[in-house]
Amino acid sequence: MRTRSAWAIALASLLASCSTAPTAPLKASSLPDARLSLAAPPASAASQANDDRIFAVTRALKDTPRWKLAQSDADLRPEPFLRGFSCAAGFLIDLDKAPHLEQILTLMARAETGRTSEEKHYWKRQRPFIGNDLPICVSREGDLRKSPSYPSGHTIAGYSTALVLSALLPERSAELLQRGRVIGESRIICGVHWASDVASGYQAAGAFAVATLENPEIRALLPKAREELLAMKATGVHPETERCALEADAAAHSPFSED
Repeated sequence: MRTRSAWAIALASLLASCSTAPTAPLKASSLPDARLSLAAPPASAASQANDDRIFAVTRALKDTPRWKLAQSDADLRPEPFLRGFSCAAGFLIDLDKAPHLEQILTLMARAETGRTSEEKHYWKRQRPFIGNDLPICVSREGDLRKSPSYPSGHTIAGYSTALVLSALLPERSAELLQRGRVIGESRIICGVHWASDVASGYQAAGAFAVATLENPEIRALLPKAREELLAMKATGVHPETERCALEADAAAHSPFSED
């Protein structure tokens, strides 16, 4: 976690150097091409073995509180997704009260979706639930089957958002990055991604967040976005205690380290 906190501190320094430089639109091509930066997904039976083990072990979590958190974390709609960082932030995050933050995250999500789609279709890795009837936490129907597995797009969204929020709230960087980690791990618990998909998602998210925060269009929005978050913090509205306890328990039991 020290390394991830260091990332947040470095990113936070961007706030001090925001300027009125000419804006340049953030788009998929603005983000680093992970087809170059990421290693290919496991190809041999030996390298795939750990992914297989973790997928099999985590099926036992069906219908547990951790399973339900994974279901909640699968929802990428902007309002519930950002509200899911409230416990980590230490106050209730209301997207309706943060138009500049919403603009940042919308622009980043749009760029990430385009770039991640290129990467997924380059590697064409099958998802872990294909070819078996083991439980997953969301419906098997629809676009999920059509979307390749590597890297994990939800992980990229969760961890890059955690990095941006850490730049805006450096005093909560460790908690926010922990929450970003848990969102990625929820994809493993859910059964829709291999563990190595998620690990690659963290790596891609770091590169994407740096590129996003260096973009002039985004940099111009950062001071106002921080003001919005601090105004919400000042209201003293706290997230649900039960939800925060569930997230803390999930953080303490990572599928990467549990047997």
